[in-house]
Amino acid sequence: MNIINPKAKIDENVKIDSFSIIHEDVEIGKNSWIGSNVTIFPGARIGKNCKIYPGSIISSDPQDLKYNNENTSVIIGDNTIIREYVTINKGTEATGQTIVGKNCFIMTYCHIAHDCIIGDNCIMANAVNLAGHVKIENNVVMGGLCAVKQFLTIGKFCMVSGGSLVRKDIPPYIKVAKEPVKFIGINIVGLKRNNFSNEIINNIKNTYRIFSNMGYNTSQALKILDKKEKLNKEEKEIINFIKKSNSGIIKF
Repeated sequence: MNIINPKAKIDENVKIDSFSIIHEDVEIGKNSWIGSNVTIFPGARIGKNCKIYPGSIISSDPQDLKYNNENTSVIIGDNTIIREYVTINKGTEATGQTIVGKNCFIMTYCHIAHDCIIGDNCIMANAVNLAGHVKIENNVVMGGLCAVKQFLTIGKFCMVSGGSLVRKDIPPYIKVAKEPVKFIGINIVGLKRNNFSNEIINNIKNTYRIFSNMGYNTSQALKILDKKEKLNKEEKEIINFIKKSNSGIIKF
């Protein structure tokens, strides 16, 4: 048997396996599956066609001493898969919500802390741990056992090597690895899989070459790019990301 609070909103064709507990103020979209021994606390908003595997805990209280039982939530997008023993904490009053996007694959033992924002089409391999207020943009792949410090941002289409300790922001379109984590190249495989043209990939390469291969520091590289008459879309995204970083950028 399982325990489903009558105030929970369960859409059509949702399957909930034995020994799971669904609290009040929970919404689960149609065609989703909740495995056995899953606990879903108040504030969870789970999309359509999601799969949550046994042992996972969704929308539990933040591990934050400032949390004072505020009415906050966890939002999980459509078609997202959450494997065994994943924990996702609800938001605090700082933002009010923790968000996992659409079409994500969150593997076994991952932890997503309060106020994190995970974009669409992200993959987090086994035992990735995110501290509070981490932002991961769309189409990011993280290898197993990564740990990310609070308030950091990982840019879109990045590949983070397994076992990485992420202490600085990671700009978009690149691969990072080693200790301390640093730039090791463009995420060419990921970009090609997402139908980036060779021209765009080469533009991204040329932009990062200014940061990594020409002996400039980050400030000098930004000044060089700012002097260009015409910046393409990817150049603008890279520049804006680096300029907006509050925590500093990983080493090139």
